[in-house]
Amino acid sequence: MKSITTSLMFVGEQAGKAEEAIRFYATLFPNSEVIEIQHYEAGEHEPEGSVKMARFSINGIEFMALDSYLDHKFSFTPSISLYVECDSLDEIEEAFRTLAEGGSELMPLNNYGFSQQFGWLNDRYGVSWQLNFSN
Repeated sequence: MKSITTSLMFVGEQAGKAEEAIRFYATLFPNSEVIEIQHYEAGEHEPEGSVKMARFSINGIEFMALDSYLDHKFSFTPSISLYVECDSLDEIEEAFRTLAEGGSELMPLNNYGFSQQFGWLNDRYGVSWQLNFSN
């Protein structure tokens, strides 16, 4: 096996937002960057300028993303989420607040007994995040 990479496909109401989302994530977390973005050109099967394939990293972990305007019967779901171990209370509070803007909280940031601070949310793009801080 050469590699395994998480791929995020932006569909439905989120189609066309892949580039916006990955640029947002790359600015939110340290050691993160947009590595490469390929866009559809005129005459291809998706709208011109939408993301054909993008690679980005969050804290050094590489991800892929793309837009799809096809009529899919699915979207992002909390049953698969990005789990982030935060280094400090300040970091988890800032990340949770920023990711929750325009999204929905599934479990507000709190001490649930298994963690000093934990929160679960869907961001404005529908991507599910679990943030954890325990020292």
